Amino acid sequence: MEKHIIKYRGKSATSSDVEFINNLMKNNPNASRYALSKLLCKEWNWIQPNGALRDMVARGFMLKLHREGYIRLPDKRNNPNNPFINRKKPAKIQIDQTKIKAELAQIKPIEIKQVRNTPHEKLFNSLIEYHHYIGFCHPVGEQLKYMVFANKRPIACFSWSSAPRHIGARDRYIGWTKKDRDKNLSLMAYNSRFLILPWVQVDHLASHLLGIMARNISKDWEAIYNHPIFFLETFVDTQRFLGTCYKAANWQYLGDTTGRGKNDHSKKPNRSIKAVWGYPLSKNFRSYMRA
Repeated sequence: MEKHIIKYRGKSATSSDVEFINNLMKNNPNASRYALSKLLCKEWNWIQPNGALRDMVARGFMLKLHREGYIRLPDKRNNPNNPFINRKKPAKIQIDQTKIKAELAQIKPIEIKQVRNTPHEKLFNSLIEYHHYIGFCHPVGEQLKYMVFANKRPIACFSWSSAPRHIGARDRYIGWTKKDRDKNLSLMAYNSRFLILPWVQVDHLASHLLGIMARNISKDWEAIYNHPIFFLETFVDTQRFLGTCYKAANWQYLGDTTGRGKNDHSKKPNRSIKAVWGYPLSKNFRSYMRA
């Protein structure tokens, strides 16, 4: 068994991997870092289910090897803007904030639109930035954004993204081994933001929308990313919320987070504890997620 040198986002590098990458660079002496990451993806078949190369992961993997002295990447040719580091606030977009106070039946029919890569995306980003208590951040990995409309007025927003890698309460509930999780993490989606706009007061709206989402999100995911999802998860800040709408929508409380970040080594809580809630999209979800 070869010794694992480093680990990056679930991928371990061995001495043979380092030798392979060094030969790849030697055989492509004029290739940029960007081009090398794409070549590595093709050589190692790092391809998303929708056919796109996982070149961002490959680039980060190679950069870690470079920083730790195992390979020597070519010098940077340019410094493109990184929106994850150089975060620019979404522009504030003004909309009608007239109070909506009604029964759920009175605002139907409700329309839910997937708005990522559409003209509505800027409005979505603005509403999250200025009306959600956490604000807007660029999601990572696979992601979808939804806006909810009633009588053509936006009333709510959802964002869904790739699930965090290590969540103990969730992993125990599913019955995952590490191998299962590494292989099948993409089969779940994380509800990273859920916003009912503050001027909207409609009883049972939140749980109603969660129910609609649960019925439709897998087919939307498959249409864009070429694979279904079988499980939904979210975190609820227990210092602010009780998770009532998730409970009303039949989500299950799975336990609490440890209060430590993914890169923490102190083994002591350094942030607020979050309640972990989950929702299986299939009775047989475990058979898919442990396959």
